[in-house]
Amino acid sequence: MSEMERTTEAQPDGGDLRIRPLSYSDLPAVISIERRSFPTPWSLAMFVLELSKPSGICLAATDARGRLAGYLVCSRYDTVWHLMNVAVDPERRRQGIATRLINHLFEEGGGASPYTLEVRVSNREAILMYEQFGFRSAGRRRGYYHDNGEDAVIMWYEHELTPSAASAS
Repeated sequence: MSEMERTTEAQPDGGDLRIRPLSYSDLPAVISIERRSFPTPWSLAMFVLELSKPSGICLAATDARGRLAGYLVCSRYDTVWHLMNVAVDPERRRQGIATRLINHLFEEGGGASPYTLEVRVSNREAILMYEQFGFRSAGRRRGYYHDNGEDAVIMWYEHELTPSAASAS
């Protein structure tokens, strides 16, 4: 059994969480979580495009019953990983699911390349979580979010081979 197929340790709510590759069959559940998580959700076509890229890493976190609890989409651009999308079912937040997904991303992505992401300036919880992983602010993209013109914080992380993230998220 590969590392990506192993069931991982129990979560605080008692259920087991499994991290595995995100698949096209997950997309109905992904779209449901996406619409409940973001004011401008990605379209189905955007997820299909990212899943079709052979160099990307797309992960699913599923519970013991196989239900999608969260997902992550990361694309590779030359020598940089771009963390495009991380979302957890609103009913499953604060259980370490996003942390587990990002830790798994670091394991899969290796330690040779930096990671970058954009996050809404108002999303303080996400910014704090990313900072726990060692991401640091590197500026802003003015008016990045089209729904309300909100700025994005640009964050970068020079990945180490052993992630030192806190277990909270």
